[in-house]
Amino acid sequence: MHPVILFDGVCNFCDASVQFILNRDSKETFYFASLQSEGGQGLLKKYKVRDDVDSMILIENDKVYYKSSAALRISRHLRGAWKLLYVFMIVPAPIRNIVYDIIARNRYKWFGQKESCMLPPPNVRKRFL
Repeated sequence: MHPVILFDGVCNFCDASVQFILNRDSKETFYFASLQSEGGQGLLKKYKVRDDVDSMILIENDKVYYKSSAALRISRHLRGAWKLLYVFMIVPAPIRNIVYDIIARNRYKWFGQKESCMLPPPNVRKRFL
Protein backbone atom coordinates (compact mmCIF):
# COMPACT_ATOMS: atom_id res chain seq x y z
CA MET A 1 0.00 0.00 0.00
CA HIS A 2 1.22 3.47 -0.83
CA PRO A 3 1.60 5.91 2.06
CA VAL A 4 -1.52 8.06 2.39
CA ILE A 5 -1.61 11.69 3.46
CA LEU A 6 -4.84 12.85 5.09
CA PHE A 7 -5.35 16.60 4.95
CA ASP A 8 -7.98 19.24 5.69
CA GLY A 9 -9.68 19.59 2.32
CA VAL A 10 -11.14 23.05 2.96
CA CYS A 11 -7.92 24.64 4.24
CA ASN A 12 -6.04 26.77 1.71
CA PHE A 13 -2.70 26.13 3.44
CA CYS A 14 -3.34 22.38 3.44
CA ASP A 15 -4.31 22.48 -0.24
CA ALA A 16 -1.09 24.37 -1.02
CA SER A 17 0.85 21.77 0.97
CA VAL A 18 -0.68 18.95 -1.07
CA GLN A 19 0.22 20.79 -4.31
CA PHE A 20 3.76 21.29 -2.96
CA ILE A 21 4.10 17.56 -2.26
CA LEU A 22 2.63 16.56 -5.64
CA ASN A 23 5.16 18.77 -7.43
CA ARG A 24 8.10 17.19 -5.59
CA ASP A 25 6.96 13.56 -5.35
CA SER A 26 8.42 12.44 -8.67
CA LYS A 27 8.16 8.74 -7.74
CA GLU A 28 4.42 9.14 -7.01
CA THR A 29 4.95 7.69 -3.55
CA PHE A 30 2.00 9.35 -1.84
CA TYR A 31 -1.72 9.02 -2.18
CA PHE A 32 -4.08 11.60 -0.68
CA ALA A 33 -7.47 11.85 0.97
CA SER A 34 -9.16 14.82 2.55
CA LEU A 35 -10.27 14.35 6.14
CA GLN A 36 -13.79 15.26 5.00
CA SER A 37 -14.00 12.64 2.24
CA GLU A 38 -15.55 9.21 2.48
CA GLY A 39 -12.12 7.63 1.90
CA GLY A 40 -10.52 9.84 4.55
CA GLN A 41 -13.26 9.06 7.07
CA GLY A 42 -12.84 5.34 6.38
CA LEU A 43 -9.10 5.52 7.04
CA LEU A 44 -9.63 7.52 10.25
CA LYS A 45 -11.95 4.77 11.50
CA LYS A 46 -9.73 1.92 10.32
CA TYR A 47 -6.70 3.35 12.13
CA LYS A 48 -8.73 4.48 15.17
CA VAL A 49 -7.68 8.12 14.90
CA ARG A 50 -9.24 10.19 17.69
CA ASP A 51 -11.99 12.62 16.67
CA ASP A 52 -10.14 15.61 18.11
CA VAL A 53 -7.05 15.19 15.90
CA ASP A 54 -6.70 18.33 13.80
CA SER A 55 -3.49 17.84 11.88
CA MET A 56 -1.94 16.38 8.79
CA ILE A 57 -1.86 12.62 9.11
CA LEU A 58 0.45 10.21 7.34
CA ILE A 59 -0.38 6.53 7.18
CA GLU A 60 2.75 4.63 6.21
CA ASN A 61 3.44 0.91 6.64
CA ASP A 62 0.24 0.55 8.70
CA LYS A 63 1.43 3.17 11.21
CA VAL A 64 -0.12 6.58 11.80
CA TYR A 65 2.02 9.72 12.12
CA TYR A 66 0.78 13.13 13.17
CA LYS A 67 1.87 16.75 12.99
CA SER A 68 5.60 17.37 12.54
CA SER A 69 6.39 13.64 12.51
CA ALA A 70 4.11 13.26 9.48
CA ALA A 71 5.57 16.32 7.74
CA LEU A 72 9.18 15.25 8.29
CA ARG A 73 8.52 11.66 7.19
CA ILE A 74 6.93 13.08 4.03
CA SER A 75 9.91 15.36 3.40
CA ARG A 76 12.35 12.47 3.14
CA HIS A 77 10.54 11.24 0.01
CA LEU A 78 10.52 14.58 -1.80
CA ARG A 79 12.82 15.59 -4.63
CA GLY A 80 15.64 18.01 -3.83
CA ALA A 81 17.01 19.32 -0.57
CA TRP A 82 13.67 18.78 1.21
CA LYS A 83 14.97 15.34 2.21
CA LEU A 84 17.43 17.03 4.55
CA LEU A 85 14.62 18.24 6.81
CA TYR A 86 14.28 14.68 8.08
CA VAL A 87 17.28 15.33 10.33
CA PHE A 88 14.92 17.32 12.59
CA MET A 89 13.41 14.01 13.72
CA ILE A 90 16.17 14.02 16.36
CA VAL A 91 14.38 16.96 18.04
CA PRO A 92 11.76 15.66 20.49
CA ALA A 93 8.25 15.79 19.03
CA PRO A 94 6.81 18.10 21.73
CA ILE A 95 9.38 20.74 20.79
CA ARG A 96 8.90 20.24 17.02
CA ASN A 97 5.15 20.43 17.39
CA ILE A 98 5.17 23.88 19.01
CA VAL A 99 5.62 25.54 15.62
CA TYR A 100 3.31 23.04 13.92
CA ASP A 101 0.54 23.74 16.44
CA ILE A 102 0.83 27.51 16.03
CA ILE A 103 0.39 27.21 12.26
CA ALA A 104 -2.41 24.63 12.56
CA ARG A 105 -4.32 26.72 15.08
CA ASN A 106 -4.17 29.82 12.86
CA ARG A 107 -4.32 28.27 9.38
CA TYR A 108 -7.85 29.48 8.56
CA LYS A 109 -7.19 32.97 9.87
CA TRP A 110 -3.87 33.36 8.04
CA PHE A 111 -4.56 31.44 4.82
CA GLY A 112 -8.35 31.23 4.60
CA GLN A 113 -10.54 28.30 3.72
CA LYS A 114 -12.62 27.00 0.82
CA GLU A 115 -16.29 26.18 0.63
CA SER A 116 -15.46 22.64 -0.49
CA CYS A 117 -12.53 20.33 -1.22
CA MET A 118 -10.53 20.91 -4.38
CA LEU A 119 -11.07 18.75 -7.43
CA PRO A 120 -7.67 17.31 -8.34
CA PRO A 121 -6.45 17.80 -11.91
CA PRO A 122 -6.90 14.74 -14.17
CA ASN A 123 -3.18 13.91 -14.25
CA VAL A 124 -3.08 13.26 -10.46
CA ARG A 125 -6.69 12.26 -9.78
CA LYS A 126 -5.73 8.57 -9.51
CA ARG A 127 -3.70 9.41 -6.40
CA PHE A 128 -6.72 10.76 -4.48
CA LEU A 129 -8.87 8.30 -2.53
